[in-house]
Amino acid sequence: MSRKLYTWIALAALVTLFVGVLGVQVGRGGALPADFEVGPFTLRDGLFYFFAALTVVGAGMTALSRNILYSALGLLGALTGAGGLYAWLDADFLAVTQLLVYIGGVLVLILFAVMLTNRITEVKVSNVSLGVAGGVALLVSTVPVLCFVALATPWAIREPEALGPTTRAIGNAFLSQWLLPFELASLVLLATLIGAVVIARKELKADEPDPSLG
Repeated sequence: MSRKLYTWIALAALVTLFVGVLGVQVGRGGALPADFEVGPFTLRDGLFYFFAALTVVGAGMTALSRNILYSALGLLGALTGAGGLYAWLDADFLAVTQLLVYIGGVLVLILFAVMLTNRITEVKVSNVSLGVAGGVALLVSTVPVLCFVALATPWAIREPEALGPTTRAIGNAFLSQWLLPFELASLVLLATLIGAVVIARKELKADEPDPSLG
């Protein structure tokens, strides 16, 4: 089990490094050679399908894995793939934010919560889903609608524009027009951290022996 875990961590680190380098290149206005072909696909096509597959497989692993640690690693793959797709859409700020906030912050917090939870090794930690019939019914009712929308929508096709940085415009908007929502989002994150600390302290107090019984 430990070897599999180390393998997943190594692969996730390599993918994260690759997405980070790609995001830096996009931010600098770099471009991939569109005429470089790998079999029937160009290099752009191959990388796009790679990130799309990484996102879908990671999301499936997150939802279907019975081990909560493997679910967290699957979430890492899904978030990394989504970051690569953001970079593909010339959204360099969203790609970097995906890596820094969701992977570097939220996912690391989840992993620490899993590993540092009291008596985590004494119980079988799993995220076995309940209500399978309801989930299947929701899947059957949702997938046809999504497929219909994907196939019936007249998607606009246009030539891709030259890549360019978007961080300056977004930074100016955050510090001018959208300053209040930006600060409110930070307060929500702060309240979440305080709530996690309070819950952890309650668990520690419940495990402390009663001095009157000694």
